[in-house]
Amino acid sequence: MPAKLSRRSFLELTGLAGLGAAVTGCSTGPPSGAATWAMWSSSAAEKKVWDDFSQYVEQQLGVKSVPTLTPSSGYPTKLDLQLVSGTASLVTAINGTLIPTYAARGAHRPLDDLIAADPDFHLDDFYPTSRQISSFNGKTYAIGFDVAPTVMFYNKTLLQKQGIPLPSRTEPMPWATFRDLAKELTGKDQYGFTCAPAIDDLVSWIYCAGGNVMNAAADRNILNAPEAMKAIQFVIDLFVKDKVTPPIKNLVTESSLANFIQGNVAFMQNGPWQVVNARKAKFDWDVIPFPAGDAGSTPRVSGSSFGIPSGVREGAELDLAWKLLKTLTSTGALDIYAKAGRNNPARLSAGSAFQPPPDNLGIVQDILAGKAAGGHPFDVTTNWNQVKQLLGQDLPRTFLGQVTVSDAIAGLTPRLDILMRQHQDTVRQATARKG
Repeated sequence: MPAKLSRRSFLELTGLAGLGAAVTGCSTGPPSGAATWAMWSSSAAEKKVWDDFSQYVEQQLGVKSVPTLTPSSGYPTKLDLQLVSGTASLVTAINGTLIPTYAARGAHRPLDDLIAADPDFHLDDFYPTSRQISSFNGKTYAIGFDVAPTVMFYNKTLLQKQGIPLPSRTEPMPWATFRDLAKELTGKDQYGFTCAPAIDDLVSWIYCAGGNVMNAAADRNILNAPEAMKAIQFVIDLFVKDKVTPPIKNLVTESSLANFIQGNVAFMQNGPWQVVNARKAKFDWDVIPFPAGDAGSTPRVSGSSFGIPSGVREGAELDLAWKLLKTLTSTGALDIYAKAGRNNPARLSAGSAFQPPPDNLGIVQDILAGKAAGGHPFDVTTNWNQVKQLLGQDLPRTFLGQVTVSDAIAGLTPRLDILMRQHQDTVRQATARKG
C-alpha cells in the first residue's frame, strides 16, 4: 500500500490549501458503525435510485446506511474537502476520469489485497473496460458500478414524420451518411444533431478517426495530428458550416439533453447514463451505435466506480468499508440501477436487467462485449481536470466560428504538452511511493 500523503501535502496537490479547516469539526457525524457512502445526484429520478440503494444496503448488511448525495457539478470539490479533512465516507463514488488523480495522490487505497483475500468476490464478472478504467499504475483502486460507450440517441417520431427510414439498430452509419441525414432533417425550428461543445464529446469523434488527445506514452498531446484535426473539423462544420445544430446560447450551460427533449432535434450524442432523464421526452426515441469514422465506430467508453479512501482505518472500519463496497457493486444493487435506466451496470451478470425504453438498449452490452460496433476506453491523465479546463478555454469558441480549429489547437499545444509532462512527473512520484 502506498504511503499516505500528509494533510498539508494533499491540500497542496489538490489546490485546496487553506480550505481544509473550513470543513473540519462541522457536525456530529453519522452514528457509530453506520455504512457511509458518497455519490453525486442531480435529479429526483437519480435520488430515487440512490434511496433504493440505501434500503438495499441496510437489508444486506443489517446496519444503518448513510448516503451523502451531492449535485454532480459540486461533487469533486466536496469530495476533495472531505478527503483532506478526514470526513470522507467509508466508500466514495469516483468518476472514471478522476480515478488516476486520486490514486496518484494516495487519496484512495488500492484494493488488490482485499480482492485477493476474498474468495467470494469475482473481479472477472466486471467488464474488462470497467476494470481498466478503475485501475492506475497496475493496481485496482475502485470497483465499477457502471460502464458504457457513447451512443447516438435519435427521435424516431421525427424521422417517421418526415418519412425517413429508421437507421440500422446494429450497423453504425458512416460519417458522410450521418452528415447528409443531419442536413436533411434540419429545417425551420428543427435540427439534425446536438452535442456538448466540449472535449468530452469531441473525443468520441477523435477516437473514431483514429486519433487521441495524447500519444500512447501520455507524454505529448497529439490533437494537432491529422486524425484528430479531421474529427474536430467534422464536428465544427456541423455547427458552423452546415448549421444542423440548435443555436448555442451559452457555451458553459449548453445542454444537448435539454435540446433533444424539446422534440425538434433528430440525433443527440450522449450515453446510457442519460436514459433515466431522456425518459421525460414526450416522443418515441431509441439509440443506435455511434457513427463510424476511418477507424470505425469506436467512441469513448466511460465508467464510474466506488473506492475506499486511504483514511479508512484497518480493522473493523476497513472490514465494513469492503463489505459496503461489495454490496454497492453487487448484482442485486446493480439490478436496481439498471432497471431504473440510470446507466449500464459494470457487472456482466447485471446487464440483462437494463430494461426499455429505449428498445435497442441491448446494443450497449453488445458493444461492450465486442459483438457490435466498438468502443475506446476514455484515456485520461492524473491531471485531467486541468487538461479539460485548458481545452475549455479556447476550443469551445470553434463551435461558434470565432476561431478556426487549426488556430485553436496551435494555441493550445504548448500548454497541453506542459500538462502532459506534469502528468508524467506525478506518475513517477506515485511509482516511487509504491516502493
